Amino acid sequence: MQHSLGDPLPSPQGPGPGGWGPPPPPHPAPGHLPGPQGHQGHHPADRQAPAPHGPGPAPRQTPDPAHGTYGAPPTQPPPMPPPGPPSGPPAGAPSGPPPDVTGHVRLPPGGPVTLPAPPRTEGGTGTATLAVLLIGPAGAGKTTVARHWARTRRAPTAHISLDDVREWVRAGFADPQSGWNEHSEAQYRLARRTCGFAARNFLANGISCILDDAVFPDRPVVGLGGWKRHVGPGLLPVVLLPGLEIVLERNAERSGNRRLADEEVAGIHGRMAGWYGSGLPIIDNSGYDVETTARVLDDVLARSLASPPSW
Repeated sequence: MQHSLGDPLPSPQGPGPGGWGPPPPPHPAPGHLPGPQGHQGHHPADRQAPAPHGPGPAPRQTPDPAHGTYGAPPTQPPPMPPPGPPSGPPAGAPSGPPPDVTGHVRLPPGGPVTLPAPPRTEGGTGTATLAVLLIGPAGAGKTTVARHWARTRRAPTAHISLDDVREWVRAGFADPQSGWNEHSEAQYRLARRTCGFAARNFLANGISCILDDAVFPDRPVVGLGGWKRHVGPGLLPVVLLPGLEIVLERNAERSGNRRLADEEVAGIHGRMAGWYGSGLPIIDNSGYDVETTARVLDDVLARSLASPPSW
């Protein structure tokens, strides 16, 4: 159907199918449209638009110049909010850091570990969560034994080597073989604090740990006392001290900065002999292989749990 320019289109509300019907008849004069049953009606434009449902003020009415009446203004979509992230959290949202979804336990600051209860299983430490400090001179095999003991336990266990942590420093590494000075001392203290924090973090999450270090008995404040401060009173120290000839033989198999001069090895071994009579458990692994030494270490730790040494 075609319409000439300016003619009104048919209304979509007609009685025809789908809401479309023939165009309405010409409008009579305003105020004289006959309504049903012979009564005079009003032009459809004179009828006031119904109020919208729901809360809110009624729409503002504007004059209709064609009929001198008021009607509702055309509906306009609400203004779109400006793009960009929200300015802040919604009202009533909890403040603070987001929750930890990994399941790890947050480590309390400065919370030292305490001595665990003795294991109920017969033989060894079982599945007890504990912290161990394996002490020994260079060449005693403490790093190898500690790694094997941690790997073969029935409970999750981590191995933390002080020498490995010290060597995290690459540029500016203060090698004690070049002379023990304030720089090597500072890096040693920093590595020990790092190891202590790592141990407490593992223990707080239910993972045992074993640390190894060449702690001297004639420096209790710097050595054993420092480890006790950083890890806690629950730390179990054990001394691994084979004979001098075994230490010299194992040191000769080393390479790099882990290998020391024989005179230095002999001096360290002589100082380690001061642990005899200290009350700490001592293992002479001169005739043991790694697996046997690890098994003896586990039995010694089980006795230490039942009767903790005083240190």
